[in-house]
Amino acid sequence: MENTERKDRVLSMIQPTSVPTLGNYLGALKNWKQMSADNDCIFAVADLHAITVRQEPAKLRKQSLEMYALMIALGLDPDKNIIFVQSHVPQHSQLGWILNCYTQFGEAARMTQFKDKSAKHADNVNVGLFAYPTLMAADILLYQADYVPVGADQKQHLEITRDIAERFNGAYSPTFTIPKPYIGKTGAKVMSLQDPTKKMSKSDTNPKASVYVLDTPDDIMKKFKSAVTDSEARVHYADGKDGINNLMGIYSCCTGKNFDEIEAEFDGKGYGDFKIAVAESVIADVKPVQDRFNEIMKDKAYVEKCAKEGAEKASYIANKTLTKVMKKVGFWQVK
Repeated sequence: MENTERKDRVLSMIQPTSVPTLGNYLGALKNWKQMSADNDCIFAVADLHAITVRQEPAKLRKQSLEMYALMIALGLDPDKNIIFVQSHVPQHSQLGWILNCYTQFGEAARMTQFKDKSAKHADNVNVGLFAYPTLMAADILLYQADYVPVGADQKQHLEITRDIAERFNGAYSPTFTIPKPYIGKTGAKVMSLQDPTKKMSKSDTNPKASVYVLDTPDDIMKKFKSAVTDSEARVHYADGKDGINNLMGIYSCCTGKNFDEIEAEFDGKGYGDFKIAVAESVIADVKPVQDRFNEIMKDKAYVEKCAKEGAEKASYIANKTLTKVMKKVGFWQVK
């Protein structure tokens, strides 16, 4: 007998502001393929969120296309998953506005990411930056997502999404699924190669600090060779050895070896040998993704076809939710 049990719906979105780092890849993206096999997954390029910071239009278009292609290169099948670009589905903006009106000013003002980004971009503290969490809530609630993978910096946004959904459901009747954080297989928490007390970041101004998924093998090797370590020259995991601990975490994630095995493998060897081995493991891990990405990028018509079809599938689901919301709020709708 066929198993018709409904799978959990998981929504994942990523901004197209830069090529993902090795941290993004090992921490989340590498696990998306397995996540999509186990769940009913919806993936999107979050280009609406990207413009809270001024973007160069041509660059944003190029990066959005490349990010979409990269999602497919990660092994996500556009026929089995919904993969789309956020701005191709106008219901996000429509529901975002409605949810603004069900979010208290004080709630939005308490968001730590708003405070952090306001300090970082003091010359452009725009309303979009302030309303970012309500648009994120719309992204999630439109698709009745059961789960959302969130990093520490987005936890607060999921909490406000739950508050908004519960407030709306309480005012009108159950309308939105209350989303929960997705706790899947966790990858390595990858730190900066130049300051291993800090997370690896797309916005790091030191070019040697971050490795990117599409970096050339030569660049990856150079960055790892210049990674900050310590003076002990012994590969083992311990407090105070942040640089080596970070490299061991990366090597473990790419090879599947545990820390004891890594320690045994490099017993009597120096950091130079270890750094080369870590770089080689990363190069081997990202190679299939890079090869597939380069192949996909040669066929822009295919990428555009997938994006168009993905937006149509997403719109179908989003529209059902939005129509329900508009009716409950009291908007006059004509057929």
